[in-house]
Amino acid sequence: MVNRNLLRQFDISSVESQIEEDFEKELAGWIGDQTQEYETNKIVEGTVLEIRGEQVMIDIGYKSEGMISLREWSDEGMEGVPPPKVGDKIQVLLETVEGEDGGISLSYRKAKRQKEWESILEKHKEGDVVSGSVVKKIKGGLLVNIGVNVFLPASQVDIRRPSDIEEYKGKTIECMILKIDEARRNIVVSRRKLIEVQRDKLKKSLLSQIEKGQVRKGIVKNIAEFGAFVDLGGIDGLLHITDMSWGRVTNPHDVVKIDQELEVYIISVDQEKEKIALGLKQKSMSPWEGVEAKYPINSKHIGEVVNIMTYGAFVKLESGIEGLVHISEMSWTRRINHPSEVVSVGDKVEVQVLNINKDKQEISLGMKQVTPNPWDKVAERYPPNTVVSGVVRNLTNYGAFIEIEEGIDGLLHVSDMSWVKKVTHPSEVVQKGQKVTCVVLNVDQERKRVALGLKQMANDPWEGDIPGRYAPGSVKKGKVTKITNFGVFVELEQGLEGLLHVSELSDDKVENPEDVVKVGDELEVKVLRVDIKDRKIGLSRKDLYGGVPADLPPEPEIPEEADTRGQTDRSTLRGGTGTAGPLIQMPGMNP
Repeated sequence: MVNRNLLRQFDISSVESQIEEDFEKELAGWIGDQTQEYETNKIVEGTVLEIRGEQVMIDIGYKSEGMISLREWSDEGMEGVPPPKVGDKIQVLLETVEGEDGGISLSYRKAKRQKEWESILEKHKEGDVVSGSVVKKIKGGLLVNIGVNVFLPASQVDIRRPSDIEEYKGKTIECMILKIDEARRNIVVSRRKLIEVQRDKLKKSLLSQIEKGQVRKGIVKNIAEFGAFVDLGGIDGLLHITDMSWGRVTNPHDVVKIDQELEVYIISVDQEKEKIALGLKQKSMSPWEGVEAKYPINSKHIGEVVNIMTYGAFVKLESGIEGLVHISEMSWTRRINHPSEVVSVGDKVEVQVLNINKDKQEISLGMKQVTPNPWDKVAERYPPNTVVSGVVRNLTNYGAFIEIEEGIDGLLHVSDMSWVKKVTHPSEVVQKGQKVTCVVLNVDQERKRVALGLKQMANDPWEGDIPGRYAPGSVKKGKVTKITNFGVFVELEQGLEGLLHVSELSDDKVENPEDVVKVGDELEVKVLRVDIKDRKIGLSRKDLYGGVPADLPPEPEIPEEADTRGQTDRSTLRGGTGTAGPLIQMPGMNP
């Protein structure tokens, strides 16, 4: 029989309940905490059980512990994170369950970054502005930490790409999120886009306020050959090189520097094109004010050569005041091909003010005007019939220029080279560099021209010598030099020719002179007449030894355009430095 009192004393049901509770606790120790899910790539909480050298043992409540390297607390981007201590509760990422070694794989670093990524996604979206520190320069741009590392392309660092983006390393910058790729956990940001948005707001505000004539502060952002771009706070204005100083500026870098703060004058504003012209020199008075009083015409001054061009040299009279000495105003007599033959940059020269155009801010200067003009004495030193010697400097089709003193040339025209010789080009008589003695025929001081003669050094053979040696009826020998349709030219002696008209070639009628004679043939001819006035000799082959008729027929007319012997109208001589020179009347000749 059961002793119920004894059962009540021991309370078997309560004992069974306690046994079940103890069993559950023991089982939990073996199979882990069932309140925490153990899925791969999930964050779980664990406890630091032990640190063995470089390994940290973590208990996540699973049937086995996981090991994490201490390096994960000091990896890149984890600066400032203290190492763990035994007993610390930490969150880790469960990478694998039941791996090859039967254990689990955990990561503190990946858990931290995943939480950071999830936090960023909760707080930000594309288009948001974020702030972060530049970690380092990587291929194609910069790595910026905004809670997670994001990519800032080099092209998006600034409006104008810097020469070296590594200078941003360690700086805290603001950027705009361009793109979020959740699948790849990648974010691309842009500092340039943010600046553009900010500048656009500032630009609209600035354009509504800025006016011509204002003085505003700005920062030099870029420098080019033609000037500098100055950021006025949302919009850039152009400070042109010509508006930097009243003086000459050859290089903008000599006046302004990158990131320099300037006070600039607003020259003009184009609201439609959003263009602003700036100036520095306009903040002070122009040196051209009162220039006529400081530099009156014909006044002489000392200046500095600051620039040389093919057409002249620019001379600085003071800062901002420059004048041009044209190449033609450098010397009275010297032939100058380039101004550098006379002056060099930096030379101090004396100049005379010739003209002033205040509206165009131009001053014409002269160097030769500060010295006497040698042409003022040329007529006095070289009256007509003066014998001079000089060197042939240049040859033209119409004559030779002979330097009779430095810078003073005279023209020896082809018509004044020989009394008898047919001169078609001056090179037949003189050569460049040859020293020649001539006589002065005329001086035109106003036009600066001297006419010279070579043949005038001897008597005119047509005045007596030629008529005396070539009396009508005399027979002479000569050589055929030229054949025309109206006759044959025969050289009787060097430089002296006579005309054997076609009608005088033969007793028979001659249609074509070349049927009778050839160039180079030597002929015996009879002198028909000597025309002293026209300086011509008429010849004949008819009746060579039969005497001269008492009444000679007149010499046939030769077309003016056909007379190619180089004969020149002796009534006038062309003088000076070209065909436009004055006509010089020869003594004893009728015009």
